[in-house]
Amino acid sequence: MHDDRTLVDDRLRRVLDERVRPAVYPESVPLQVAVWHAPGEPVPVAEGLAAEPEPIEVGARWGAPWGTSWFRVTGTVPEEWAGRTVEALLDLGFDERLPGFQCEGLVYRPDGTPVKGLNPRNQWVRVGAPVAGGEEVRLHIEAASNPVLVGFGTTALGDRETAGGEPQYTLTRMDLAVFDETVWQLVIDLEVLGELMAELPADSARRYDILRAAERALDALDLQDVNGTAAGARERLTGVLASPAVPSAHRISAVGHAHIDSAWLWPLRETVRKVARTASNMTALIEDEPDFVFAMSQAQQWAWIKEHRPEVWARVKEAAARGRFVPAGGMWVESDTNMPGSEAMARQFVHGKRFFLQEFGVENEEVWLPDTFGFAAGLPQIIRAAGAKWLLTQKISWSRTNAFPHHTFRWEGIDGTRIFTHFPPVDTYNCSMRGAELAHAASNFREKGRARHSLAPTGWGDGGGGTTREMVAKAARLRDLEGSPTVVWETPRAFFEKAEAEYPEPPVWVGELYLELHRATLTSQAQTKQGNRRSEHLLREAELWAATAAVRSGFPYPYEELDRLWKTVLLHQFHDILPGSSIAWVHREARATYRRVAGELNGIIEAAQRALAGEGDTPLVFNAAPHGRAGVPAGAAATPVAEGRTELRPREGGGHVLDNGLLRIEIDGRGLVVSAYDIEADRESIAPGRAANLLQLHPDFPNMWDAWDVDEFYRNTVTDLTDAESVTPGEDGASVRIVRSFGSSRVTQVLSLAPGERRLVLDTEVDWHETEKFLKLAFPLDVHAERYASETQFGHVFRPTHTNTSWEAARFEACNHRFVHLEEPGWGVAIVNDSTYGHDVTRTVRTDGDRGTTTTVRASLLRAPRFPDPETDQGVHRFRHALVPGADIGDAVREGWRINLPERRTTGARDVAPLVSVDSDAVVVTAVKLADDGSGDVVVRFHEAHGARARATLETGFAFTALTVTDLLERPLADAPRPDREGERITVRLRPFELMTLRLHRRGGV
Repeated sequence: MHDDRTLVDDRLRRVLDERVRPAVYPESVPLQVAVWHAPGEPVPVAEGLAAEPEPIEVGARWGAPWGTSWFRVTGTVPEEWAGRTVEALLDLGFDERLPGFQCEGLVYRPDGTPVKGLNPRNQWVRVGAPVAGGEEVRLHIEAASNPVLVGFGTTALGDRETAGGEPQYTLTRMDLAVFDETVWQLVIDLEVLGELMAELPADSARRYDILRAAERALDALDLQDVNGTAAGARERLTGVLASPAVPSAHRISAVGHAHIDSAWLWPLRETVRKVARTASNMTALIEDEPDFVFAMSQAQQWAWIKEHRPEVWARVKEAAARGRFVPAGGMWVESDTNMPGSEAMARQFVHGKRFFLQEFGVENEEVWLPDTFGFAAGLPQIIRAAGAKWLLTQKISWSRTNAFPHHTFRWEGIDGTRIFTHFPPVDTYNCSMRGAELAHAASNFREKGRARHSLAPTGWGDGGGGTTREMVAKAARLRDLEGSPTVVWETPRAFFEKAEAEYPEPPVWVGELYLELHRATLTSQAQTKQGNRRSEHLLREAELWAATAAVRSGFPYPYEELDRLWKTVLLHQFHDILPGSSIAWVHREARATYRRVAGELNGIIEAAQRALAGEGDTPLVFNAAPHGRAGVPAGAAATPVAEGRTELRPREGGGHVLDNGLLRIEIDGRGLVVSAYDIEADRESIAPGRAANLLQLHPDFPNMWDAWDVDEFYRNTVTDLTDAESVTPGEDGASVRIVRSFGSSRVTQVLSLAPGERRLVLDTEVDWHETEKFLKLAFPLDVHAERYASETQFGHVFRPTHTNTSWEAARFEACNHRFVHLEEPGWGVAIVNDSTYGHDVTRTVRTDGDRGTTTTVRASLLRAPRFPDPETDQGVHRFRHALVPGADIGDAVREGWRINLPERRTTGARDVAPLVSVDSDAVVVTAVKLADDGSGDVVVRFHEAHGARARATLETGFAFTALTVTDLLERPLADAPRPDREGERITVRLRPFELMTLRLHRRGGV
């Protein structure tokens, strides 16, 4: 037989495009349309419905950037359509290639009842099935004219303040139309079979079976009367559609999904409406499709529906009660997991899980993070401590250098906790049930021969939209179809239970799940990152001092305020806000939000400290850090103890010397640190012939994803900023001030060495006006180390300093929290910071002199990408770092906390004893607070921070009746070892990096 495959394929494609799809709506009549453009921000639904619109014609331009337009569409169903299915086709000017990234709408009835959302892949509204004929149709559309920003070019459209008023869209179609169900079903039949055929081996019998069936169907179709002959064409396909899948077929659990970024190329306020539109669509689809299950993560998004769209919330609640609209993930938002601090990462689960428990009685055991940019090694323990045990993500498939070796595995964190983890082999969190996607899932699945289940998040996402009726119809045909994986709609829980049961001993991956892409998200939008870090520490202080004051003096503990402020900070840890990859509007609002949060938290802290210290003129220092300093215990207030003095003298050859008897710091005439000498150890920190405090400037123009990426070739070109305008002694006699300019920018630094301290503090102010540049702060150290420690949640992770393999080479930019630490046996150096995350560590061997090893740590300070915010990071920034020579890992931990929790000086009548004290520096208390249930119980969370076993005694400054080991939600853990107790003294034994939460019950509470 002659090979006519291409002939039939081309015929199928053209007939579908030009004849069959257009015949889905064989008859239509225009609707009358009027519009009212809301001034400014979106208005309440009642106001939009009541507004008096002006007539508008199809073909007219509408919609200023970020505007809201209320369309009213009216019409009458023709009498001759009686008995047929009729839909309104409402095309606001959509581009079907961009669902979620352009104009959208929410359709209402005149009484304010939401009907469904409109988006590029969902333009229809059912009027009747069947209609009687003569019905009056009246619908209202709340339409958002969000500008298209996905072109990745420089644009001012990312902020309403700069976007202008030019209309963005053209009203394209507003019709009533007859919907031909039979033709629509034929479209789905042909799409499913055509897509399947394209994925089968060219010489397979199954492919030819489908080819001949498609040919017979096309022969049966009269192209001049598609509607009259569609049923006959479908009959020709029943045989190939009924052929069952082979027993070994891959099994896909489809989960209805709409990954909605809580902010990205749209502001937070628009996400509120995106969620309402998508939820309206999905509740409508649930009513029409009995097998369909939809899962939505991010408790914040559910809370937005409840607060802003109660009419949508009612439908969501009802669908959730039937198990069809499923709360997933158990987190407040799908946050970044690299940069949030220990407590913040824990509170993502506390607030997320608690919301779903309170509203729906749902205990989430899965974590749902399809789009997060890599996963910190401390996360498995946090997941387990929150009462969860499964993790799903897809993003690691985006790695550019190394293919991850597993799709289903156990992920082991820094403390040894293991979490059953799944990466969907479909390699998208926006699966649309296309044959190519499902074939890829089956062929790509790395566990073949050991497991057969994978998950496919199905629906349009990023900007929302969700699953469509076409996807559901395709899934129905793929439930048991020869040549294809099988497909069944399931909840995430159902998938994980099946997957874990069939693969009880999967392989293990130890350590962080590093994404080999989007590394610049650790640096972009420095003020957003700084706002996050400072908010986290202010929240710690507010809880600590408010709890201490509540127990000691009856101070009213601000439960509601802290709950609200925590949720605000958690929201801004979303994986396109904290990473700096959102539009200018988002980051402008974030900066303002962090200022407001700081003001409120400082108010709580100051009020609590006044209640504790009383009125008086005794100098006091409040120490919120988990370690004592200057004679002030952790979590206490006292008069500080003065320690020694610092000498500032001229340096031979130019520059200055700072010497406090512990360290001797030489700063040359360029303002560079050429020596950081540990006097007690008789050891130099700075590599011979090199200089620290070296600002280095690189060009920064990645191949794609400006705000997200830094490509390794940036290192090929570097400018050392060594010219100084001035290097002068500080007025305090313990510091040196340096001023230098470069390009259009200016840097002012103050390097200070306080008496009695083993750290050189570097305060850096940058007035930054560069474009597409990357600014680093370098510390070349005389340390031979094959690995270094980098702080992460509840501990630290080790990374190699070498590039032996492609895996190590790909980690050329990584995340740390408060410290980076390098060590030779018996001596080390720490670099600590108050607000930066990105860094790199490299090593070279000196070819002359002592032939020793230079290990260079560089903190990433600033970038200047043009998309999506063309003014990223322009303006004044302030950073604080410290160089700590002679530091062991305990010193790194302590100094990291200290630089982030500066002492608060005040006056009062009395010292304040700590509410809880610990006798081991290795055990770090991360939270002291009152229990969230308002009982007045004190909750203490702590972990082992040095990476070794620890025995410690906690002593309370108050009486308690009992203690309970709890999970993160402050619920008892039945199988947890019980600490020893003697009076107010509690003895605990911890594994390396082990996290523990204790609830101390107080009689009466507050």
